[in-house]
Amino acid sequence: MAGKASRDMTSGAPMKLILGFLIPMLFGLLFQQFYSMMDTIIVGKYLGVGALASVGSTGSVNFMIIGFCMGICSGFSIPVAQKFGEKNETALRRYVANSGYLAAGFALVMTVVVCLLCRDILGLMRTPADIIDGAYAYIFVIFLGIPVTYLYNLLAGIIRSMGDSTTPLYFLLISSVMNVALDLFTIVVLHMGVAGAAWATVISQGVSGVLCLLYMRKKFAILKMTGDEWKPDVNAMKTLCGMGIPMGLQYSITAIGSVVIQTAVNTLGSVAVASVTAGSKVSMFFCCPFDAMGATMATYGGQNLGAGRLDRIGRGMRDCIVLGAVYSVAAFTVLYLFSDTIALLFVDGTETEILANARRFLLVNSAMYFPLSLINIIRFMIQGLGFSKLAIVAGVCEMAARSFVGFCLVPVFGYAGACLSNPAAWIAADLFLIPAYFHVMKCLRRKMPGADAVREEEQAAGEAVRPGKRRKSLHALG
Repeated sequence: MAGKASRDMTSGAPMKLILGFLIPMLFGLLFQQFYSMMDTIIVGKYLGVGALASVGSTGSVNFMIIGFCMGICSGFSIPVAQKFGEKNETALRRYVANSGYLAAGFALVMTVVVCLLCRDILGLMRTPADIIDGAYAYIFVIFLGIPVTYLYNLLAGIIRSMGDSTTPLYFLLISSVMNVALDLFTIVVLHMGVAGAAWATVISQGVSGVLCLLYMRKKFAILKMTGDEWKPDVNAMKTLCGMGIPMGLQYSITAIGSVVIQTAVNTLGSVAVASVTAGSKVSMFFCCPFDAMGATMATYGGQNLGAGRLDRIGRGMRDCIVLGAVYSVAAFTVLYLFSDTIALLFVDGTETEILANARRFLLVNSAMYFPLSLINIIRFMIQGLGFSKLAIVAGVCEMAARSFVGFCLVPVFGYAGACLSNPAAWIAADLFLIPAYFHVMKCLRRKMPGADAVREEEQAAGEAVRPGKRRKSLHALG
């Protein structure tokens, strides 16, 4: 039906399918973080600690805005995954077309608004006076690139929703190499400062987006629209917004807590800001597997819901949680042994205070990576099953925990309090998400009685057999 480029995750051994989807996705995320890290490394090495702090001080507001864009695009891809599993090609194409119209509208409005408010936002965050100009120069360019953020994340999400997590990896590899080259060219040759690093990121992601578009036009025959499939459809847009907006808000609400923490850290001075920046960049790199697990669960859950295979959902969850636990232990071990050396990528060895602070940040965070793995696995599975509004509540839990740390602990304990913000947020979110998952499955079993019965032949063979009759997708339940 969909050609070799896509992957049907509704039949076959869940662990094998999860690994086959997750590994290419992981490499894609690693490359994405790689060129983000290269911005920070090159800025820190060539422009100094002040410039590093300038870029780092924008991290939370960057996550709040760009995270909303990414959440919207992830939500738009869920109905596509569900219709792919349901084998409803007409509805799939209609969702793809209307997601494009919505993404273009969101991109235009957001770019204008956040660029106009950019300086005011940095002021409200109490960005230190010695770094606010550099922070503005960097984040303004990043916000100008919101349209290419939508372009890449929407198209990559659609490609992944049909089971192809490999192709976006290739395009990110190309853009990663390009980003490093542009970083060096704009900063070392053109002397553009931190703005050069931002332009390198925007241009590189734009190239990835264009490559995704060209690939989809050439390889996915299932997306070739006929008749009125390409026309705007109000009902399709309502469904897409019902998925996308809650996911976008979940990212942004979560980020509000990060803004509170960043504001609190800003009051501690540029050394503390640089320390958190270095530690956060390393931690984000090590957290890529958790993001890959989440994206895998969203696609896996969406496709199997569309196919009426509730029995496979729980099995896939258990397999992915095992992967999360194993990786959490491995990541903590590596950071415990080598965090000092890794932090040297961002600052010189003479910056002993920053290195010590970065190590403390990394050890506290990595000790709680397993709760983080549960957040990604459970939250994205819930979203893939159509209950995206529950993700907002999880985001509120994270925001509340980070806000408590920022308002109550950082003023008392200083940098040590800031190190506790992420673990507190992860535990708070898990306390909501774990019971929420069981609630979701209970709702689905009522709507689809008998759908979770494991077939005898599956137990014997150790892998799923496609059911003869497809059940109706329940993506509107949430």
